[in-house]
Amino acid sequence: MPHRTFMSFIWPSALAMLLFIALPIVSVAVQSLFVAHEQVFVAVENCGPFGCTTVQKIDPQATAALREAQPLGQFNGLGTYLNRNHLASAEISQAWDSRTGVGEFISKVLNLPFYKALSFTLTYTFVVTPFVIILGFFVALAVNRLPSFFKGPTIFVSLLPMIVTPLVGSLILFWMIDADGVIGGTLQLIFDNPDLSLKASPTLTWITLIVYGVWHSAPFSFIVFYAGLQTVPQDTLESAMVDGANRWEQVRYVIVPHLLPLVVFISLMQLMDNFRVFEPIISFSAEASATSLSWIIYNDLRGTDGNILFGSAAATSLLTIIGVCILLTPVLIRTWRAHGARA
Repeated sequence: MPHRTFMSFIWPSALAMLLFIALPIVSVAVQSLFVAHEQVFVAVENCGPFGCTTVQKIDPQATAALREAQPLGQFNGLGTYLNRNHLASAEISQAWDSRTGVGEFISKVLNLPFYKALSFTLTYTFVVTPFVIILGFFVALAVNRLPSFFKGPTIFVSLLPMIVTPLVGSLILFWMIDADGVIGGTLQLIFDNPDLSLKASPTLTWITLIVYGVWHSAPFSFIVFYAGLQTVPQDTLESAMVDGANRWEQVRYVIVPHLLPLVVFISLMQLMDNFRVFEPIISFSAEASATSLSWIIYNDLRGTDGNILFGSAAATSLLTIIGVCILLTPVLIRTWRAHGARA
């Protein structure tokens, strides 16, 4: 293809990526280097019948002037990245110096906000992603073997978790596991324990969030694999059957190699989505037991006492982007080498 023709096709997409992806990321990176200005206080003397007292009050004019002079805030460099709410370099160094064992050091690190959120984020990502791929694959195989009359309704029912929005779906499960819900009440009857609650235990909360993640994301994997199964060469399957291959061997040596590019695609999509887990934590009100990097961003932007931490949220956003890139790198390298070998 001539270069002029190629540029004619590519420039609209390149311009859109520059405007809506690259520039916002650059803006977030710049904002992460600044923190909000401290409020300016002035001493005000209040006098009454019994004497005068001096109190500190915010000077709105001086604070506004400071913010107008420096709209981005006070330059902080990498300080936001290294503070206690993020990489916590000083706290980790102190924990390492005062450690009595590796277990104690890990416990102290995981009590820090960023690493506590990162531990749940990574656990959720590395558990949900393979389960979604495996479950979606076997559901696709099962549906593909159904008679034509049953395929349509079965596919519709299988896609319901993906049709329901994440917030509504997680709320439904949250109500079901409540003590008055179907799942929560049933468990109390089975174990004969009226105080049993899936929400009380951090471990059970993690398991519930992971189960919801698999339930919600598996239909995407299923529909991609089901579409891929329609392209499997029938002559190859017939040849395998003639050679005496059973169903498991057909799946292992014919279907799986044919669908391997789809496995890579689903892995990429799921790694990106799962690393940004957010809705289930909000819907389950699980922030006491499980937080994620996206939840930290939300919490910073929600602010406390009207103080929105734009710099902190920007730093966490950039660390999240870096984390996603690190997770995707092995898959992308494998794909690159595979295409290079074919070329």
